[in-house]
Amino acid sequence: MAELHNIDRREVDVKQILFTWSNLISVSRILVAIPIVYLHYTSGREITWTITLLVFYGIISDYLDGYVARRTNQISEWGKILDPVADKFCAFLLFSYAVYIDLIPLWFFVVEIVRDVIIMGGSLYIRKLRGKVAMAEMSGKVSVNALGLYWLSVFFYPEAGPVHLVLMGNSLALMIFSFFDYLHRFNEIRKGVKFN
Repeated sequence: MAELHNIDRREVDVKQILFTWSNLISVSRILVAIPIVYLHYTSGREITWTITLLVFYGIISDYLDGYVARRTNQISEWGKILDPVADKFCAFLLFSYAVYIDLIPLWFFVVEIVRDVIIMGGSLYIRKLRGKVAMAEMSGKVSVNALGLYWLSVFFYPEAGPVHLVLMGNSLALMIFSFFDYLHRFNEIRKGVKFN
């Protein structure tokens, strides 16, 4: 299959290494959601300073891993897998807990899960077809940020109902937009365009 232009608009030297600082940061983000849920549940749903610091670390680490990878020139195939897996794991755990304690509607969580499963399935297909994982789209990162903002609002300010509705609608719109963005990217890569 003849490769065309690079869909990522620039070539990136992607390494085949696992043990990097950026990958360690991604793995730590996978682990941070568990104590957030545990501490919130066992404290009678009180927001403590420890919970706040863990949430803050989770947010910062989502930016920090990519920044460190670029600054140290250690963008890796493993990093392209670990970063979205960390995002998905955190989102799954935190949103399922929010559904459990009636902060987020179940239907919204189901839409989020179905979208993520389809995108991850497409990513696995691309890996099998082309031998590597595609990097995340900017629209996907914006969607994750919108979801995070929605979760933060219901978790820290459970009484702010009108704000929750606005942020939920915004998150839903961005999830749908990014889904079609990923679908376009999937089809282009299937046709043979280059990607990092």
